[in-house]
Amino acid sequence: MELQRTEPPDGEHNERKDKDKDKDKDKDKEEARRLRRLQVMMSMVMSVISQDPDLTLEEAAEMAANARRAALTMFPGKELAYDILYRPRLQRLMNERFRLQ
Repeated sequence: MELQRTEPPDGEHNERKDKDKDKDKDKDKEEARRLRRLQVMMSMVMSVISQDPDLTLEEAAEMAANARRAALTMFPGKELAYDILYRPRLQRLMNERFRLQ
């Protein structure tokens, strides 16, 4: 007894490919949206830390911690990327702003 392999007609196969491509495009768009949102958020946090004359060291540290928490909520499992990209910037900014060493 020989088994016959059945394949979907070309139209169905192409429809599946198109749906997969659409899903990939949607995922890419969503990731780009989250990435842009993260960039804007970090820019705002850094602006406030550098420019608000009434901001205390404790408030700045809390803002940095909250920004990290929000970033990792948007991008779970990306702690290393955050620590490489944003942590040094925030530390440098806080050192300059509050004369830390």
